[in-house]
Amino acid sequence: MNTSQTATITPQFRTIDGVRIRYADSGGPDEPVILLTCPWPESIFAFARLWNTLAEHARLFAVDLPGFGASDRRDDLLSPRAMGEFLLRLTGAADLGRPHIVAPDVGTSAALFAAARQPAPFAGVVVGTGGAAVPIQLGEPLRSWVLDPDLDKYRRIDPRVIVDAAMQTIAGGVPDEVRADYVACYAGDRFVESMRYARRYPEELPELATLLPSITTPVTIINGRHDRVVPLANAEFLDERLPHSRLEIIDAGHFVWEEAPAEYASIILDSLTPGWS
Repeated sequence: MNTSQTATITPQFRTIDGVRIRYADSGGPDEPVILLTCPWPESIFAFARLWNTLAEHARLFAVDLPGFGASDRRDDLLSPRAMGEFLLRLTGAADLGRPHIVAPDVGTSAALFAAARQPAPFAGVVVGTGGAAVPIQLGEPLRSWVLDPDLDKYRRIDPRVIVDAAMQTIAGGVPDEVRADYVACYAGDRFVESMRYARRYPEELPELATLLPSITTPVTIINGRHDRVVPLANAEFLDERLPHSRLEIIDAGHFVWEEAPAEYASIILDSLTPGWS
């Protein structure tokens, strides 16, 4: 990882809550702190194009969630509700104080469960492009990954094919070394096992929906206008139910942080402003 885009993200490993996780810490001021959680099927390097811009204004702590990226898996954490509890423990163990959390994609439901669990674990929440709507509103292939009763058939698919297919949907593509990291992160059975997280959506998204009105933390929802995997209806579902939210729509597809990094970073930085809601 020695190109200009990735050189400033230095991966490290540590054990938190009994799980070995990969993370990157920019260092810098004690406040504000931005906690970034990896999208799927990506890793902390999904934020390479945002890193330097955000690091000028905050300390960044990016993490591959357990079972995703290069972090170890623990099966009892592979659900949005359980992952939300892990995020609360991570925040304390890493001494992040009261961070702003940026949790796109699979991190969306986990971050919102965490925000509902405690009155004020985060100073602000940025989510989006993650399953949220009830009934489920997802495009392919994610809909099948969530609802197909036969998980075993996905074990016969080379995970490199899945990761490469996802990356091919990104306008402009991703650097070769970043793609290589994504492929390595989901090699063997790592991708199919990570699917267990999203397959909990039918059970846990209805529970989350009932909790949304109780979340007092300001929430910014960012979604690509042309996201066919997690349609805009999911972001609208959240915006209609969260008491302190705003919806930002970017002219991009699903991997909006990769396709429109400058605009994505600008919205994150704007969310750091106290009292925007």
